[in-house]
Amino acid sequence: MAGRRKQYRDYYPSYFSQSPKKPRGGIKAQTKRGSMGKTWWGRRWIESLEAFTHGARLSRGRSYARRGQVISIEIGKGIVEATVQGTRKRPYGVKIKVKTLSDAAWERMAEALSGRALYAARLMAGEMPEEIEEVFRKLGYSLFPSRRDDLMTGCSCPDWANPCKHVAAVYYLLAEEFDRDPFLIFRLRGMEREDFLSLLGAEKSIGKRRVRAKPEQKQGQKDEPIAVDPETFWGKDKTAKEDTPRARTPELTATLPRRLGPVSFWRGNEPFLKAMEEIYRRASSRGMDVYLGESAADE
Repeated sequence: MAGRRKQYRDYYPSYFSQSPKKPRGGIKAQTKRGSMGKTWWGRRWIESLEAFTHGARLSRGRSYARRGQVISIEIGKGIVEATVQGTRKRPYGVKIKVKTLSDAAWERMAEALSGRALYAARLMAGEMPEEIEEVFRKLGYSLFPSRRDDLMTGCSCPDWANPCKHVAAVYYLLAEEFDRDPFLIFRLRGMEREDFLSLLGAEKSIGKRRVRAKPEQKQGQKDEPIAVDPETFWGKDKTAKEDTPRARTPELTATLPRRLGPVSFWRGNEPFLKAMEEIYRRASSRGMDVYLGESAADE
């Protein structure tokens, strides 16, 4: 009887509620409740999945994403490969294949968008202009999977449903990653960020706006030689007395991590920047104690 039950469980896992094994260092969704995808393009990505499947597997997929059941995700041109820890000891392999657009299609897209520097500037700033989706549509293409043959999913788990909860978990995490970097959607459609900006002529069109006219040099005027001495170059008066060095803690913490932005597929229990801000705050306080000659009693 036990053997038959195990057999049924292998072939009909949706009828048996089993808790998945907890992996170490899994990728956790940053959205703890509600719908995922903060940007319009992140939400559109999720809509493409939900248009092809319904039911409990989607909610279980969200639960898997939030619990950190996804161990790894790799994004390539037209394909996503991931491993997800389920109820079995060995993690399941997940593949999501997205139909890529041809080179000719991307060239037509670049031609349609050429001269629109605002689009390029927003893309380079990590924002997907919503008008781009309409440009795709007018040319007969789709930026996001819109038909079943645009999207193929597979998993090594025994669940007969496709997509299963393991695929859904990866899909939801991708939505959060697309929020951070919209060019990953382009990669899935077969175009890398640098190649698309090169086709679009973004660097050139944006660069023209930033070029400033060089002041005309008066006739006979010679360029002044650059000072060799660093202090003279930076305008420091050698005769001035040295100011007493003063130290202060920075008003804004974790400035470098802020410039780097969110970490891809962060695995911590709290957002990366929030965790780094606390670390920097403690380090600044400790650094000030060291500077002032104070030491902690417990050290």
